[in-house]
Amino acid sequence: MDSIPLHKFLVEAGVGARRQAVAAVKLGRITVNGKAAASYTMPVYPEFDEITCDGKLLKSHHQAKIVLMLNKPAGLLSTTSDDRGRRTVLDILPPEYRGLGIYPVGRLDQDTTGLLLLTNDGNLTYRLTHPKFELGKEYLVHVDGTLSPREKEEMEKGLLLDDGLTSPAAVSEIGYDPPFNYSIVIHEGRTRQVRRMFAYLGHLVRDLKRVRIGNLKLGNLKEGEFRKLLPQEIGNLLKSHGE
Repeated sequence: MDSIPLHKFLVEAGVGARRQAVAAVKLGRITVNGKAAASYTMPVYPEFDEITCDGKLLKSHHQAKIVLMLNKPAGLLSTTSDDRGRRTVLDILPPEYRGLGIYPVGRLDQDTTGLLLLTNDGNLTYRLTHPKFELGKEYLVHVDGTLSPREKEEMEKGLLLDDGLTSPAAVSEIGYDPPFNYSIVIHEGRTRQVRRMFAYLGHLVRDLKRVRIGNLKLGNLKEGEFRKLLPQEIGNLLKSHGE
């Protein structure tokens, strides 16, 4: 069997997304054959090496790739666990999905609803979250007031937030899904980005719902429900760069 980078194995074993896996190595939580992991890129052999996280033996789930689409309700955290005991998106999945190393792809903040993908596929996660692939994410927004033409133009050109200039967004006024009054498409995944963009212009976001990632739409999936993605849907999603 060929070796794979440690961080890839950790993702497949359910430690979390790549960022969480790298952090676990840097914090000294990972051992390989009884020794602290030297680097998150070090090669490991999943069939032969004994790899632990916080003393717990890890097993790779790379043979059972799962991709779920969830309509996330408000109040749940987009993470695998919480040290304060708050409910996460994994808590609403049936028991048979909880031992397969599944984690959220990206995040929706606690009060945001809508389309969230869950998987144990590290390569897919990379393809869906890395900025270079420019995968568009569409949100419906219920915001106080009305954007002026100048404000709309500012959002479409980019706003200088405290963590840098945002990429151009596509903003349009809608009336087909009350109480939402705007649609916005962004190609980034900064923390609370949509809320901060509207706040920058003096508009409070009352409700926020993600309805599309690339060419994958939430559709009629009810809040709190989930379904498996079909292989064709996954393939189409990976082809939808820039959408």
